[in-house]
Amino acid sequence: MTRSLSITVDPIAEPALVSGRTLSPGMGAAVSFAGVVRGLEGSDPITALEYSCFVPMAEHQFHLLFDRLAERGTVESVRLVHRIGRVAVGEASLWVEVVSPHRAEAFQACQWLIDEMKRVVPIWKKPLRD
Repeated sequence: MTRSLSITVDPIAEPALVSGRTLSPGMGAAVSFAGVVRGLEGSDPITALEYSCFVPMAEHQFHLLFDRLAERGTVESVRLVHRIGRVAVGEASLWVEVVSPHRAEAFQACQWLIDEMKRVVPIWKKPLRD
């Protein structure tokens, strides 16, 4: 399984990521997900989220999740970009793509990866109200 991980302060350039996709002949599904900062945290309005992490530990945890995903054997590739620093309302803080032979496998793998990421990867967010 090929994998790509980026933890960055730069905005996520989704069109460039999608246009850079390559699929082998047996792959029929490329599922992508963009997590966008909402204007509310609970019921309180916010202007941005401030994400922070210890990058080496976060990368380590992401790679452990990628290893577990590879063990399933149904995913050809996964690409993940997570922003840190200030991310304004309406901007993407997370982008994930999973490529698999069939859509059900790709959707399931993408959902699993995001759920597990939120559970085990040490990335913290702080709401900002400027």
